[in-house]
Amino acid sequence: MKRYLGIFLRGAGMGAADAVPGVSGGTIAFITGIYEELIFTIKRFGPSAFGAWRDGGLSGLMHHLNLSFLLPLLVGVATSLISVAHLVVWLLDQHPMLLNGFFFGLVAASALIVGKHPSDWRWWHLLPLAGGLVMAQVLPALMPLVGLLGSQSLVLFVAGAIAISAMLLPGISGSFLLLSMGLYDVVIQGVRDFNIALLALFAGGCVFGLVIFSRILSWLLRCHHTATLQLLLGFIVGSLPVLWPWRELTSYQLGSNDQIIPLDYRYLTPWDYSAVTGEAAQILGVTVLAIVGMLIVLLVARVGDASKRMPSNAASESPTNKASATSVDKENHSDA
Repeated sequence: MKRYLGIFLRGAGMGAADAVPGVSGGTIAFITGIYEELIFTIKRFGPSAFGAWRDGGLSGLMHHLNLSFLLPLLVGVATSLISVAHLVVWLLDQHPMLLNGFFFGLVAASALIVGKHPSDWRWWHLLPLAGGLVMAQVLPALMPLVGLLGSQSLVLFVAGAIAISAMLLPGISGSFLLLSMGLYDVVIQGVRDFNIALLALFAGGCVFGLVIFSRILSWLLRCHHTATLQLLLGFIVGSLPVLWPWRELTSYQLGSNDQIIPLDYRYLTPWDYSAVTGEAAQILGVTVLAIVGMLIVLLVARVGDASKRMPSNAASESPTNKASATSVDKENHSDA
């Protein structure tokens, strides 16, 4: 039960983060230690599932798909999107600087923790790190090109594939890419209005993106583990400017319904921000919330380290944990 609750809370954090343009649910999965299990679990949804069902029946299928991990995670994500995410969206509208300060501290601390060099780190791992930094900056600028595909149905399908792929990447926000495409309001309104046609196209793209991109990430993590982690770290660090609280929009274009699509920002100090915009910089509030975000990450990392050092006990030997470990283990070896 303790493991299920922990997974549920991680899912809730992912759902809340995905509601904020600039934060990725993948970042929450990464810093809470479930990222690789999540990727390997998603990849198992494919033809191999039919073999598992044929050989082991329903229990074999559940074990193969690692549903003891995936179901509480999805329940957490759904619960957050229904409840917590609405609060996050309200805060984003009413107190954007404070919310950005909190997530800036959270992401910055997570970058410091995951940036620790593993034993097999080599100097050339700076290349994927730099690649992640560059891609984090370039991808949002390319997103308006999606609108040039012409057909609205094709645009929604491609947008779904890109957004869900981005949500799997720490540091790359699917919501922010949708905003860059000019489709964030369209999709959110479709959810609110329960527009079946729109949601079906978008969901179809999401499924396609999950199937393809989870396999790419799975292969990268299996064959080039450290280099891939450095690439993901580059994405995380590259996302920090998007969360900087004191910035001024300098370039934008108008999408559908006169939606503002941000193209470029000018990043300011708190003092310059007040002078340029005439608005309060809220330095104390932003700083406090940034520190709170950092402390949360450090606490999560410390608990994770402590659990790794714990001696074997009844909880660690539970069938649920064994199933999860075996599932990921098999994923690593069956594709080799």
